[in-house]
Amino acid sequence: MTARERDEAHRVASPLELFFDLCFVVAIAQAGVQLVHAVAEAHAAEGILYYAMVFFAIWWAWMNFSWFASAYDNDDVLYRVVTLIQIAGVLVLAAGVSEAFEDHDFLIVWLGYVIMRLALTIQWARVARTTEGAERRTALRYVGGVLLCQAGWLGLLLLPGSVTPWLFLVLAIAEMSVPLYAEKDFNTSWHPRHISERYGLFTIIVLGEAIAAATIAVKSGIDENDALGELVPIAAGGLLIVFSAWWIYFVVPIHAHLRTNRQSFLWGYGHYLIFASAAAIGAGLEVVVEQTVGKAHISTLSASAAVTLPTALYLLTVWVLHARYFKTGTTQQLVLPSTALAVILCTFLGHWAVLAAGTVTALSVAAGVVLGARTDSRGKADAPAV
Repeated sequence: MTARERDEAHRVASPLELFFDLCFVVAIAQAGVQLVHAVAEAHAAEGILYYAMVFFAIWWAWMNFSWFASAYDNDDVLYRVVTLIQIAGVLVLAAGVSEAFEDHDFLIVWLGYVIMRLALTIQWARVARTTEGAERRTALRYVGGVLLCQAGWLGLLLLPGSVTPWLFLVLAIAEMSVPLYAEKDFNTSWHPRHISERYGLFTIIVLGEAIAAATIAVKSGIDENDALGELVPIAAGGLLIVFSAWWIYFVVPIHAHLRTNRQSFLWGYGHYLIFASAAAIGAGLEVVVEQTVGKAHISTLSASAAVTLPTALYLLTVWVLHARYFKTGTTQQLVLPSTALAVILCTFLGHWAVLAAGTVTALSVAAGVVLGARTDSRGKADAPAV
């Protein structure tokens, strides 16, 4: 388990990592389905709470594997087998999502999480066995921290349901503190370009959930002929939102910004909001469809908010984490925050809310392109002649 070089050339995601990401689609889809049901039945607050909890387990397991693999992926037989065990844990967790939402029974989710986390401790134990000094201490801190937090998650099964949200908050903070403590003396050799690619691939996965929702809107329109005229604008608006979300995320070379652990921790942890909000956009589109065809017991305003609020959160989080570092001038800096505000205002436009939100986000992309082109042309004009 020798660490890979941080400046290794041509470092890209491996086929095993791509397979790992693909299997997370199942868990994300299950969380999204349960969020749709909760919001459509007018239990939005409870649904969002449990969605946040389940999505944290999904995201945190994925993130820990991704950063470990960026530093220590040696692709030997044992590494592959342990990673496949982690994938099995993801599938077990996905199987328990519905019980966690409906019955507040976390047994299956907990078992899936145990499988994933114990597999991770095996990987870190291998690092500790083959390294020495500060690097070995870091590996052992990871092993101890992961096991200690896993013991704490037993509280989800043993304590009353009324304390579950507070227990989750405490343990989530504890989980996120483990890397901060483990790497205080030694920074693992994660690869900036590789990490940015891994996060980008996961962003595509969660945006794919929204694409699926837009497809469902079209299919529902075909099945419900009377509502076709109302559902096509929803599908169009949803696609515009997803296309714009993809453009806004990938327009900047964020790997150039990831140079220190301090920057990477904020960027990596902040992606919880990016991933969760992107997946929630897809769930929101399904809610709007159900409300339009009369299957959801909520108002048009509430259904519209299920799309516009996560879209606004996504735009703001992307701007805070990396888009703002590549913008010059006040005008460019204000594009995404202003767009987020405009998307929220679209909530009050009734059945046209989703199409309006999609149009607004698409216009923000166009504005970014125009402003970026002007900046580039001005920079070339100011450049000295060669």
